Amino acid sequence: MTDGTERTDSTTTAGHWAARLAELSARHSVPGANLGILHRGRVTEAATGWANSGTGIEATTDTLFQIGSISKVWTATVAMALVDEGVLDLDAPLVSVLPELRLANEELTRGVTLRHLLTHTSGIDGDVFFDTGRGDDCLEKFTALLADVAPNHPVDATMSYCNAGFTLLGRVLEYVTGVQWDELMRERLFRPLGLTHTVTLPEEALRFRAALGHLGDPPAPAPQWGLMRSAGPAGLISSTPRDVLAFARLHLRGGTAEDGTALLSDKSVTAMQTPQVALPDPYLLGDHWGLGWLLDTWDGHPVYGHDGGTIGQSAFLRVLPDADLAICLLTNGGDTMGLYRALFAEIAQELAGVTMRPGVEPATDPAPADHEGYLGVYERRGVRMEVVTRDGGLALRQRNTGELAAALEAEAEVEFAMHPVEPGVFAVQRPGTTVWLPTVFYTLADGTPYLHFGARATPKVG
Repeated sequence: MTDGTERTDSTTTAGHWAARLAELSARHSVPGANLGILHRGRVTEAATGWANSGTGIEATTDTLFQIGSISKVWTATVAMALVDEGVLDLDAPLVSVLPELRLANEELTRGVTLRHLLTHTSGIDGDVFFDTGRGDDCLEKFTALLADVAPNHPVDATMSYCNAGFTLLGRVLEYVTGVQWDELMRERLFRPLGLTHTVTLPEEALRFRAALGHLGDPPAPAPQWGLMRSAGPAGLISSTPRDVLAFARLHLRGGTAEDGTALLSDKSVTAMQTPQVALPDPYLLGDHWGLGWLLDTWDGHPVYGHDGGTIGQSAFLRVLPDADLAICLLTNGGDTMGLYRALFAEIAQELAGVTMRPGVEPATDPAPADHEGYLGVYERRGVRMEVVTRDGGLALRQRNTGELAAALEAEAEVEFAMHPVEPGVFAVQRPGTTVWLPTVFYTLADGTPYLHFGARATPKVG
């Protein structure tokens, strides 16, 4: 314990956390959830609700959920292992190891490095989801299409969450190793870590009980199970909390698997957890990004982790190294962020004596502000947002426009009332949820206005 005390056994039993998971999932309208807690080497598991409410399949601790973008840290881990081996260099232009690479302009093509991809600072517009087929060449085909994707910002000018950058990273890994990404994950991580319930392909998931995402309020079964294969390195791993925690244990142990095999150097483990870029929005996920990991501070203690979201599924992983504690929550719809915050706050307090960092909330007595400068259209590939006046205040209208718009039809267009927090920062709330989400207005060094929302930087276009 970080405070030098021991908690009572009644708060650390599997039964206790199973009951809290069930109670909080019901409160937040989450159809199904799977929880794992790794504390001092011991794993506690619990599951509740439905893997698929439409077919009446119950969620169990061995049900596979999509971990979404937590997959990015797995891809990043293999990339850093190749840095250890001298195959990759964090700061060399990617085109030096991937000659086929052509991006939107010469600045991107010649300037983007592995570090930029791992820290989401490349400038590649991130929410690009080209379906390039089911073949083993899907990442190669995807990479060829990036030449026609307009940049979101200049290289290294800001942080903007970038799915496309991790698909590109997957192609880099394939090219330098000669091993296709799915097999590379099995070879470098799944098998060495002894993972029994971790897959990347839907035909592999069919071997197990697998969860389906749910959309809308109230949550209803999603019309589509998963994303296209080209999204693999960015978010196609399906797993259980137990297997995800085995991956987290690798990073807690300095890159060494449970059997003593060194999969990653301690130097690279430390580098991944070292702040690389400050986030324009320090409220939503954390205050910095490392090499693959998001980084935060709770109650003076370092925290690293990652979230994931696919079609109606949300995943959360946080590691508190000071307390030898890792927590993984996999869900399939409803107010998942509310469930995450409520449950992880309890676990961190009970097992580590650590208070979770509070989220953003509207100011109780906001100072008068001139809203004129915020009005306008903000757009990047996949989403169009418009800040408008509404009832004497501001509202944010968001419309999905990219390749996933049809699959996300239940959430295709929404409007949020914007509540002032502090100058340049507003809080919004999605229908059917309890957590406030920050919207941050800021400018780049060259004076270009941007809106940071959902960890993405979106330029003002009108």
